[in-house]
Amino acid sequence: MTTTTKPATPVTAGRGRPPRAGSLALRQGRLEITQFLRSRESVVFTMGFPIIMILIFASIFDGTIGGGVRFTQYFITGMIATGLMTVSFQNLGIWIPIERDRGVLKRYRGTPMPKWVWFAGKVIMVVAIGIAETVLLLAVAVALFDLDLPGSAGKWFTFGWVSVLGVTACTLCGIAISSLARTARSGSAVVTPVALVLQFISGVFFVFTDLPTWMQQVAALFPLKWMCQGLRAVFLPESFGAQEPGGSFELGRVALVLALWCVIGLVLCLTTFRWTTKRDG
Repeated sequence: MTTTTKPATPVTAGRGRPPRAGSLALRQGRLEITQFLRSRESVVFTMGFPIIMILIFASIFDGTIGGGVRFTQYFITGMIATGLMTVSFQNLGIWIPIERDRGVLKRYRGTPMPKWVWFAGKVIMVVAIGIAETVLLLAVAVALFDLDLPGSAGKWFTFGWVSVLGVTACTLCGIAISSLARTARSGSAVVTPVALVLQFISGVFFVFTDLPTWMQQVAALFPLKWMCQGLRAVFLPESFGAQEPGGSFELGRVALVLALWCVIGLVLCLTTFRWTTKRDG
């Protein structure tokens, strides 16, 4: 028996007054987080995948990659980036088609609740789960593999804006790509191959400069590569920037490309998002 998720409907607050917009968004965000946590498969894959991968790779490759940088220190940057992409791009790209196919989005659209509240709920869920996942990943890496955390406020600031721009771009792209899936079952088939290819060509599992030049050039067209590069500026010494393809960490270009993808993702969302399946019209 298939169960469907019922959309939250606006409720009144106090003396017949409707709740404020901010309150609605927070309630929707809490609902989205609750639904995510109730899906064991999503929790295990989203939260567990980066941790499992760093446990495997860090146990196998325990040496250095040059300049005195340990592989674990390099690898954590890709795992943080791919974790943020998983909870935003991949998670939304798979689950939105399920909600659309079950008629959940159609019922949301029929309620008095402003449509932007539904999107706000998704964003709140992505941010909350993304933060929890990143903290857990860093804790494991510090405890088991002696990860060196950023030692200055400037690097933590860089960590913040790279993560915010990256997760924003991936969230918007995840909402946009969800429209390519015609049925609930096809969401994973559409999104997962894209995510896997981006991980392999963006320096998540391997040192980026060890990849073929053509592969580096293809990866540079997409946000994951720039998220990884921005995070390398946070966790690796400044001297390591000379080994990057551009001869430095190029944080200005990182910000520009990620911001551009935020714009592209927003345009795609506005032009492609559908509340109903094609068969519903």
